[in-house]
Amino acid sequence: MSVELREEADGKILVIALSGKLTKHDYERFVPHVAQLIGEHGKLRILCELNEFHGWKAGALWEDIKFDFKHFADIERLAFIGNKAWELGMSVFCHPFTTASVRYFDESQAEEARKWIHGDLPITATGL
Repeated sequence: MSVELREEADGKILVIALSGKLTKHDYERFVPHVAQLIGEHGKLRILCELNEFHGWKAGALWEDIKFDFKHFADIERLAFIGNKAWELGMSVFCHPFTTASVRYFDESQAEEARKWIHGDLPITATGL
């Protein structure tokens, strides 16, 4: 599994690039960072870039559910960029678990996704 994190808009946006299968260890790595950003900025915007993403291992799915409940109201916008029909379904599945505005974008719409996630925020990037 590969998880890459990048902050944009001075930490108000977190870009998470995912490939492979998410593991419990992956959540242990990035969930504290998400919590730190929420503590610093309040509501957060998240852009998930899915590249050859194959879902979750058993322990990771439980970590995802715990994350969703804990941060139910902490995410303002959530965008997924992918290229598979089930990834679109995953974005629809997320709606009951968050108050965020959730949208799915095909990889051909990546620029539109970035514009939507930024909205009125400045575009600055910091790699992690």
